[in-house]
Amino acid sequence: MKVYNTLTKKKEEFTPLEEGKVSMYVCGPTVYNLIHIGNARPMIVFDTVRRYLEYKGYEVNYVSNFTDVDDKIIKKSVEEGIPAEEVAKRYIAECKKDMAAMNVKPATTHPLATQEIPGMLDMISALIAKGYAYAAEDGTVYYRTRNFKGYGKLSGKNIDDLQAGHRDIQVTGELKEDPLDFVLWKPKKEGEPYWESPWCKGRPGWHIECSVMAKKYLGDEIDIHAGGEDLIFPHHENEIAQSEAANGTPFARYWLHNAFLNIDNKKMSKSLGNFFTVRDIAEKYDLQVLRFFMLSAHYRSPLNFSADLMDAAKNGLERILTAAENLRRLSEASAGSLSTDGMTDEEQKLYAQTDAHVEKFEASMEDDFNTADAVSAVFELVKFCNTHASSDSSRAFLNALSARLTQLCDVLGIITEKEEEMLDEEIEQLIAERQAARKVKNFARADEIRDQLAAMGIILKDTREGVIWKRS
Repeated sequence: MKVYNTLTKKKEEFTPLEEGKVSMYVCGPTVYNLIHIGNARPMIVFDTVRRYLEYKGYEVNYVSNFTDVDDKIIKKSVEEGIPAEEVAKRYIAECKKDMAAMNVKPATTHPLATQEIPGMLDMISALIAKGYAYAAEDGTVYYRTRNFKGYGKLSGKNIDDLQAGHRDIQVTGELKEDPLDFVLWKPKKEGEPYWESPWCKGRPGWHIECSVMAKKYLGDEIDIHAGGEDLIFPHHENEIAQSEAANGTPFARYWLHNAFLNIDNKKMSKSLGNFFTVRDIAEKYDLQVLRFFMLSAHYRSPLNFSADLMDAAKNGLERILTAAENLRRLSEASAGSLSTDGMTDEEQKLYAQTDAHVEKFEASMEDDFNTADAVSAVFELVKFCNTHASSDSSRAFLNALSARLTQLCDVLGIITEKEEEMLDEEIEQLIAERQAARKVKNFARADEIRDQLAAMGIILKDTREGVIWKRS
């Protein structure tokens, strides 16, 4: 298996630290709002990487954090007049709902930054003791960037060039020894959440959080560290500097980064009015379509989001789901044997031909997780199934084809079995129950019903005239 390593700028043979096991850390979102489709790309991409590794028999320890203390979270808490912890808790719950709707598997561990403060204090203290960090007069602790000789090895940036003009990590402040030094711990401001430390009442810098969580849940050295390419510098560069200085060992063997997602060939931004949350997309499409769209390009290639491309993804996904449903329908109608032995000689020869599609699928995924080519292999298998499965086929043949198609789709996180569609009367009954719950201020039950309907593709809209609904 070959993976492109951002650290070495080339494809390398994947060899984990421990045979049969993979340790993987993926930077998660900062939880101050609903996640947007830019957040969704790494979630889907690296969930698929994990699924393929598990398909190959690896035991994957997959850690993805939630950054639950941050300036944006604090700003939101001030705006709403509620504790920052409440803001973070709400949006973690909403993020998990969106992840489930995109069929992103829960991580082995989803650590929260605020629960790992003791480990951060320990690592910062170790860095100070080793001369890699220092406390300023106001209690801010800075990392001595120049003391780490390998700084820039991930991003390819030269530290002298950074000093000369680049402002990516320079922060003005008279208390710093060097403009390139970055923050490990900072003093609290009025009204902000804070923790006690040897240096001041304050909170951690962003970069130290991931270094500590990766160390605690995966070890000093890990197999894969992944995230969006926007994190390469300074976040991942700073993680390397912190972790390797503190632990005295290489931090991550393989660094994987997905490319940006653009909207109609423009960078997504609220100012351009082209900013979409995953919930926005869920109003128009089943989120399986969003997942399928994200896998239609190689993860290191920029991906352009547009209505036309989403419609194309919807049609492509429908081809796969229709083929899977056809196999199930034919199998239910078949009177043939349930066992593989029930195939005719001709069917066994035909089924053997599907090995080529599996081999193409695996070869694509083995080549730096090329999901675009893997999807192409699935389409070829779909065409084979549509051509050779019929009412004359044995149940054993139909079930074997169905299992093979389902197995490959499962690696991609594509659910081949459609949920049974709810009848209109059932929907109306649930809406009536929701209205009754709202009337008695049982908002938890009301939200539960809305989420239940949303998961089944039913979108509700509260109007003056009452609740209206539509299928997504």
